[in-house]
Amino acid sequence: MTIANHIKEALAGSSLIRQMFEKGAELKKIHGPDKVFDLSLGNPNLEPPPEFLQALVTAAGSTEPEIHGYMPNTGYASTRKAVADFVAEQHGIKNMPPDNIIMTCGAAGALNVTFKTLLNPGDEVIVPTPYFVEYGFYAANSNGRLITVKTNPDFTLNLSAVEEAIGEKTKILLINSPNNPTGQIYSGKSLDALGELLRKKSRELGHTIYLVSDEPYRRIVYEGVTVPSIFAGYAESIVITSFSKDLSIPGERIGYISVSPELSEHQEVLTGMALTNRTLGFVNAPALMQRALPAAIHARVNIEEYARKRKLLCDGLAAAGYEFITPPGAFYLFPKCPGGNDTLFVEALQEEKIIVVPGRAFNCPGFFRIAFCVDDRTITGSMPGFRAALERF
Repeated sequence: MTIANHIKEALAGSSLIRQMFEKGAELKKIHGPDKVFDLSLGNPNLEPPPEFLQALVTAAGSTEPEIHGYMPNTGYASTRKAVADFVAEQHGIKNMPPDNIIMTCGAAGALNVTFKTLLNPGDEVIVPTPYFVEYGFYAANSNGRLITVKTNPDFTLNLSAVEEAIGEKTKILLINSPNNPTGQIYSGKSLDALGELLRKKSRELGHTIYLVSDEPYRRIVYEGVTVPSIFAGYAESIVITSFSKDLSIPGERIGYISVSPELSEHQEVLTGMALTNRTLGFVNAPALMQRALPAAIHARVNIEEYARKRKLLCDGLAAAGYEFITPPGAFYLFPKCPGGNDTLFVEALQEEKIIVVPGRAFNCPGFFRIAFCVDDRTITGSMPGFRAALERF
């Protein structure tokens, strides 16, 4: 046996998102890039805002002594202060101490650090479906188990399903809002009710259940919608995010963990996160990105561009006869599959040279995900194929 059994098992169920992306690359070689409409990967196609590009140039040109030396594992103090002030503003809280911020290698690094810090072997992480496929791997990395619960038909939180899933081993309730793949945003009322449920269950079980919110799409919202803060409704809360989507820099791997100032035993949790950030091999978040971030932290890509692409896609698919919920956030659409079989329908779309991701990749068969963070030609050019595939089913 060359590799570990759990890695062999992980490879067998590896990300369908990446598989679809690779299928798109294969079709492009055969038919030419202009004949294939790849809507599979959530890779932002907008350029970073000018404020970030200028901040990056300035940071790269710095000759400050010892600037390339070691730093605290939690990140530069100045960066953490800028992020803490930004979090307080975004979440409407009076104070977020810089010590409650851990700079990380993107949201993926932040989730792994959080799980490694909080989970004992066999502890459970509850997540509503549909959900980002990597969550299961991240939990397994820390010997935890991912427990899935259904959502309502419009993909909002189903609190009864959450309550039923909570048990002795429950340690974390993980949410993702705005959601990948649906774009749904959980309401403040539902988050307050979730907080009350978690308080009750924590008392009954005699241990804390942490609420962790993965929020890389927080600032990609439409029509004046706002994303409620989990800090307002539950003290034992941790927010995880990255700048991959709102600054359009996913390759730079810069994100952070923000721990509620009211979280019990927060100092022990933060100390544990500093240790796991180091021992997991991240050590610290990318230094150059940390130096550039404070000057660009309020910038973001032009959301109106994504809003326009959303309308272009939704109008076209609605006219063709597809059923879907218009997403209030993120840059994905999650329509129902005609006929109900997402595997067959995605294959039919591939015959039309359209690449999307089947819903089963997000533990939600019967749907498929379209990423509309692409050029307009990809959206408009795909419409005849979408209509043709629908007619077949």
